[in-house]
Amino acid sequence: MGVIIKKEFNDCLLGIWEIKEDFDSLFSRLNLEHDEVETLNSFKNDNRKVEWLSVRALINEMTGKDSRIIYNEFRKPFLKDNTFHISISHSHDLTSILISKSRRVGIDLEYMSHKISNVSFKFINQQELITSDPGLKRYHLYIHWCAKEAMYKICDKQDINLKENLTIIPFEPRNEGFIKGRALNFHGLEDFRIQYQNMEGYIIAWTVK
Repeated sequence: MGVIIKKEFNDCLLGIWEIKEDFDSLFSRLNLEHDEVETLNSFKNDNRKVEWLSVRALINEMTGKDSRIIYNEFRKPFLKDNTFHISISHSHDLTSILISKSRRVGIDLEYMSHKISNVSFKFINQQELITSDPGLKRYHLYIHWCAKEAMYKICDKQDINLKENLTIIPFEPRNEGFIKGRALNFHGLEDFRIQYQNMEGYIIAWTVK
């Protein structure tokens, strides 16, 4: 299928790729370097290989060139030529990337397939409020999860615990909107404005700074 969303805003570019291709189709699109082929071959799971290839196909589509993604010790992605800040997320059949030349970025994408309430104690703190409406609770928790993951990524994944260091200001869950979040780590206290959207069974959330 390829790119289904390519959206520009505030010196940022958001791209979403729907994975319908098989391994050979995606591999043929790319001009991988030797170390990238070695990384690809190290994955034992075929779905993981296709997912990895879709990320490279999407970033090339967004930048209009062969772009090389590298990672630091915290698994934070960078472009090898440092032309953009970058954040990556993938879930089920979708891959998403947010890039910006001048702004920090964080994005998360989740397919709402799990009973997230069973693990909510791991990321919801006492300052946060979740709706008591049983029909909305699961959806509300997924927005919290994605928003916190987006903040975690924009904070470089360093010295961050989703429950202890990240807080979502109470909000009413809607189909799309903006919420406020707060992060506290060794950089100090930082506020974020996070945008989220419901996309036919997926939640996507992103923030820029």
